[in-house]
Amino acid sequence: METNTDKKRILIVEDEFHIAEGIKLNLSLKGYDVQIIDNGIEALQKWQAWKPHLIILDIMLPGMDGISVLNSIRIEDERLPIMILSAKGDPDDKINGLSCGVDDYITKPFNLKEFLLRVDRLMTRDEWQRDGNKTIGKNSISTMLNYQFGNNYINFETGLTSCKCGEVQLTVQEIKLLKLFIANKGKPLSRSQLLEIVWGYVSQAETRTVDNFIVRLRKYFEENPKKPVYFKSIRSVGYVFNP
Repeated sequence: METNTDKKRILIVEDEFHIAEGIKLNLSLKGYDVQIIDNGIEALQKWQAWKPHLIILDIMLPGMDGISVLNSIRIEDERLPIMILSAKGDPDDKINGLSCGVDDYITKPFNLKEFLLRVDRLMTRDEWQRDGNKTIGKNSISTMLNYQFGNNYINFETGLTSCKCGEVQLTVQEIKLLKLFIANKGKPLSRSQLLEIVWGYVSQAETRTVDNFIVRLRKYFEENPKKPVYFKSIRSVGYVFNP
């Protein structure tokens, strides 16, 4: 599909066809270039390939849920405006979305005029960020250039780490896993969360993928990998990073 590169791009991630088409129609009438994806895994692929200026994201999606999509994007990009549009309207759902880095949260059913005004607001803010001062915040994980804990130093720009093993070139997946742990310091993360956010796995099948990567991180960063200080196991839960 050809797109107008002069228009601002909005990606709608919504599996309810009539809602997605209605939103697309109204946003297109306002001059936006709009595309629809109906599942979480394809949403990540489209985000990487199309580079939208805004994502409108449902939570309950096939393939990968919206919160996992949000977490995956925030590892790489903390500035992209993302709006959750969901039938899940409990305060805990909103708090969870906001804590994961969503910019706005609207519940279904919604007022169309209010929705369009909120979209315009987010798009205006995005334009300010792109054209104005782009200073990196102290707590930005996606734009972080380096990170140090203990005697370990990570350069996320080059992918090189200085640790007890010397200088090691980290893989893309190791970098994503480290960024996720850093963004969730002190917060237990389950194997299923790590698999879904870092690798995009949604299968319930048993896998040693996460465990194998933790072994590698402990080899790099722990003085005694058999008695880890930073990357600890939590029985029946998963892992936690305590720098």
